[in-house]
Amino acid sequence: MDHFLYRDGALFAEDVPVAEIAAQVGTPFYCYSSATLTRHFKLFDDALSGMPHLVCYAMKAASNQAILKTLAALGAGMDVVSGGEYARAKAAGVPGERIVFSGVGKTRDEIHTVLTGGIRQFNVESEPEMAVINEVALELGLVAPITIRVNPDVDAKTHAKIATGKAENKFGIPISRAREVYAHAARLKGLKIVGIDVHIGSQLTQLEPFEQAYRKVADLTEALRADGHEITRLDLGGGLGIPYTRSNDAPPLPVEYGALVQKTLGHLGCEIEIEPGRLIAGNAGILVSKVIYVKQGEDREFMIVDAAMNDLIRPAMYEAHHDIVSVIEPEAGLEQGRYDIVGPVCETGDTFAKERVMPPVVAGDLIAFRSAGAYGAVMASEYNSRPLIPEVLVHEDQFAVIRRRPTLDEMINRDTIPEWL
Repeated sequence: MDHFLYRDGALFAEDVPVAEIAAQVGTPFYCYSSATLTRHFKLFDDALSGMPHLVCYAMKAASNQAILKTLAALGAGMDVVSGGEYARAKAAGVPGERIVFSGVGKTRDEIHTVLTGGIRQFNVESEPEMAVINEVALELGLVAPITIRVNPDVDAKTHAKIATGKAENKFGIPISRAREVYAHAARLKGLKIVGIDVHIGSQLTQLEPFEQAYRKVADLTEALRADGHEITRLDLGGGLGIPYTRSNDAPPLPVEYGALVQKTLGHLGCEIEIEPGRLIAGNAGILVSKVIYVKQGEDREFMIVDAAMNDLIRPAMYEAHHDIVSVIEPEAGLEQGRYDIVGPVCETGDTFAKERVMPPVVAGDLIAFRSAGAYGAVMASEYNSRPLIPEVLVHEDQFAVIRRRPTLDEMINRDTIPEWL
């Protein structure tokens, strides 16, 4: 469920007409719903209510500080994967004890910054990384809390580019070597083992891969405790998918996921950490764009819009589907058109949809890409020297620009011309 609904023939974001935002902000822009962000966070929080837990929002999905502050006020922790995301979380007022640092390539400088700024734990990805965290912690006279990410070799049955739990993926250590690596970690004076970390991928639409992975984690927990390790936390990552279409083929609900966690891991008495991103932010955001031209091709019509692949890369990168709707509700029974919906970037890959059935449009009409709140604005670029587009947050009958559109001069003036030119 989201809070982008038609009312009196127009698309609203909560209690604000989307066309009104477009008139003031210009297109294209991202629009987020505070109510949807809140609802989706609470669904996860409630799903784990029978266990000690912390829901750490995966910032890589959407990292504007206004979004972070909205979630932090609800009690969310943050899952960060870079020094920049850590700085954003701290700037948004999230305390270090509610921040988990993941990612396969943590640098020495990032580790130093995070240790001095405060951290709940490092999710360690490799033995070389473990050695560096230990060295930096000892230099600072600190002890770094860690989990070790294990790779359970489970097929998440998702897109190959977002699967992370198979043996061929770059993430974690093989679960077969976990006891050996934990024994080594226990000997390092700058580290304190607090738990186990696992994450098998993104946009999972079935619970069975989670169950496979979590049963392996349960067995590993008991084995590590038998070896003398104190395992008090289980970081289960994120990955639960969202419905990108309005079909009945919906992914499992958070309450079903929570029941699975209880069934497979509840007997261990551990604090559960989960790191959802897409499910919290994905359907909480839309991308609003304007039709520039409708062009007749040889065997099809092209709807050319002012959003492009640099604004929303998911269709080009992942062959991803987004429902695309008119901002003005079409009349019932209106004859549909069939369009290739494309942007103005000089690449054939700048295509959002092919042969998409939609009501007829003309230049100047507004359309909205649904389910664009996750991996939209955060993956945007200035390709073709197109400025980054605004982000807008709605709260009931109010809206605010939470990232403005830079001017062309601001974008160009970031360049520095060498003296010899």
